Amino acid sequence: MVLRYTEVFVAIATVNLEKLVDFYTQLFSEKPSTLIPNVYAEFQLTSLRLGIFQPKQSHESEFANSTKSKISLCFEVSNLETAIAHLTNLGYPPPGEISIASHGREIYAYDPEGNRLILHEAKGVISH
Repeated sequence: MVLRYTEVFVAIATVNLEKLVDFYTQLFSEKPSTLIPNVYAEFQLTSLRLGIFQPKQSHESEFANSTKSKISLCFEVSNLETAIAHLTNLGYPPPGEISIASHGREIYAYDPEGNRLILHEAKGVISH
């Protein structure tokens, strides 16, 4: 048997939907393509659909007490310093330093729910 799919997207659960939607609206400088207040928001990004949903009340406890995120959203950016400045202006500065990985420079940051964001500048990209 084979899993047949038409597309894949990432969805983040949060009990603070409005706060997280506001953060990603500011991060991407665009509003969600779909917005159902207090239920769901979806951003249609280049090569990714990012959904943010409010769990049903009967499932909130699964997410409310979660202290560790199990996902990382990786964003390849053309200028790492500009991306860091943007997150800092939003009030979420990366807590660490830029590191050098085999694939380029990167830094970890976190959204308001503690989901890890990896800002990555590919090797060979020159920042100004």
